[in-house]
Amino acid sequence: MSKFAVEHVKRVHSVVHDRMGADCIGAGNRITRSWIRCLNEYQLNPDSCAEPEVVAPIELQERQERLADVQAVAKVEMANLYQQLAGSGYAIMLTDREGVLLNYFGDPAFTHAASKTGLMQGAVWSERVQGTNGMGTCLVERRPLTVHQDEHYLSRNIGLSCAAAPIFDHEGELVGVLDASGESRLAQQHTLALVSMSVQMIENRVFLHQFRHDYILRFHNRPEFVGTLSEGAIALSVTGTVLAASRAALSLLGYTHPGEIVGRDVCELFNITFPGLVDSSTRRAFHPVPIFEVRSNARFFAVVYQPLTSNGMGSGARRPQRGAARLGGPAAEADALDALHHGDPTMRANVETAKRVMERNVPIVLLGETGTGKERFARAMHLAGSRATRPFVAINCASIPESLVESELFGYRAGAFTGASKEGQRGKLLQANGGTLFLDEIGDMPVALQARLLRVLEEREVVPLGSETPVKLDIRVISATHCDLTQKIDSGAFREDLYYRLQGVSFTMPPLRERQDRGALIRQLAFEESDAGCPVEVDDRLLDLLERQRWPGNLRQLRHLLRTMIALRETDRLGVHDLPPEFRQGLADPAPGVQPAAAQSSAAPAAALGGKPAEGLNPFECAEREVLLQELKRHQWNLSGVARELNISRNTLYRKLQRLNIEHPDKSLFH
Repeated sequence: MSKFAVEHVKRVHSVVHDRMGADCIGAGNRITRSWIRCLNEYQLNPDSCAEPEVVAPIELQERQERLADVQAVAKVEMANLYQQLAGSGYAIMLTDREGVLLNYFGDPAFTHAASKTGLMQGAVWSERVQGTNGMGTCLVERRPLTVHQDEHYLSRNIGLSCAAAPIFDHEGELVGVLDASGESRLAQQHTLALVSMSVQMIENRVFLHQFRHDYILRFHNRPEFVGTLSEGAIALSVTGTVLAASRAALSLLGYTHPGEIVGRDVCELFNITFPGLVDSSTRRAFHPVPIFEVRSNARFFAVVYQPLTSNGMGSGARRPQRGAARLGGPAAEADALDALHHGDPTMRANVETAKRVMERNVPIVLLGETGTGKERFARAMHLAGSRATRPFVAINCASIPESLVESELFGYRAGAFTGASKEGQRGKLLQANGGTLFLDEIGDMPVALQARLLRVLEEREVVPLGSETPVKLDIRVISATHCDLTQKIDSGAFREDLYYRLQGVSFTMPPLRERQDRGALIRQLAFEESDAGCPVEVDDRLLDLLERQRWPGNLRQLRHLLRTMIALRETDRLGVHDLPPEFRQGLADPAPGVQPAAAQSSAAPAAALGGKPAEGLNPFECAEREVLLQELKRHQWNLSGVARELNISRNTLYRKLQRLNIEHPDKSLFH
């Protein structure tokens, strides 16, 4: 026995006896508690040289089959985790609830040495057999933990550093452990964070797969996190009864065990009926809708996905079976793409073409003015295809500072640069792995990064900042822009080779003023913005006035106006009297060629503040101009502050200033 092993054995006995003598087992940390179990309960010798215990091949196969659903998902996540840690000497392992090692991804430099300690398929790594170790102790403690080198109980394992996290099923039962073990000399906390993230992804995807033939409510208290690994998921029957809930769902709602909500009606959890939830998701093209938790009135954002049929598509036949009459609105059978048009020929052609190419490896570019619904179209393509249960990640290339675009897209390893998170960061490309990445305002991406993006698209792999190891990618890329990319190419602001790589099929989103289904679309948006179970109608006169506006802000501008009107309404039938004061003036059927009164009245004060008169602007634009001028004045014409306040990019703000004839009163440069 080596001198180091002798010292380790002495230390184990000393710690255990000191703790036992002090009668404070409960006060000891996880390692001390484990050592006490190993010595007193399992009667293990810290210097044991017994051969690793390995189950027979037929038993291993049976154990693997029992966890087939978990293994199928885990293999993908284990491969991703291994690629992130490649070169650092780690092996990635999956065990069942008894600690039997089922699957294994090993660094070639580590595999041979690891096999001598029992890191191989079929090996038993329970605490009773292998003493204190990442996998076995995690099974006992039922929480993520690290066991670093001499924290191991057996002296033969003290060269290992392990990070392990437990995997639970939807009933809260422990089914296995995911572990990363290597010969690192330093305890890597970021490794434990990566392992825990992978476990959360495994649990989420297993849950979505197991309940794919039921309704699934996916929610979070922040709308942008719906569809990510931190979302909560609840499986619902066709009557709205809770069948199961993910761990994240229980955590978000403040419950500790699935039994607290399983069997209850969803309206007992949230202040909305089940038909209301389903209809809200459908009519909003599966964008998250606000709902409120009954106990605390906490606000969440949720989407309900319909059951999948045997061909993997949403089933329209399995409707909620409730005594209450079904809410009005678009047929729930319409998928996310069909919900995007109401008869407009251009949009209908876009939808039909999208259906033909959405399962093909064809790059997509969405063209159109700001606010025409490019992201909504991209999300609908994602939801209508086979990647619907995988991540949809959107990034606006114009709204992220140029210095951060690279780290946002590609991610970085721990310590890649000054100020970097000590855990590193998975970039948007890796977050979208297996799903869809939506690159909005692609024309505003810095030229230097365009070359890196082109390489990623060609090689289907990404190298995070500070790393030399590429990670394989399986993503669909949909890009969008309001710019003429050919002009950008001519000016040298956009790479021609990237343009041809992105330019597979182009869809042009028509501006609202050119859509032939404006009337139906206005009614639809009013319905979408209504409270669930209380639809709001638009009277004919208001509808006629709204149809005849130019809508420079397109669908976004229309939706915001309707949202304001609905919030301030006195009845459930909107009329001209419900328009905000700044919009109402001058809308009473203006004669052709006559400038509305609102435009005339706003020209003088606007000119005094904004430099140029508001000539040629309609009442909506005049009102928008007045509001923007007030914001500029309040921020003392600091454009960065105004852009942050309005949650838009500086480029978008510049375009608004130009379109609305606004310039600084003293002609000085903007901040």
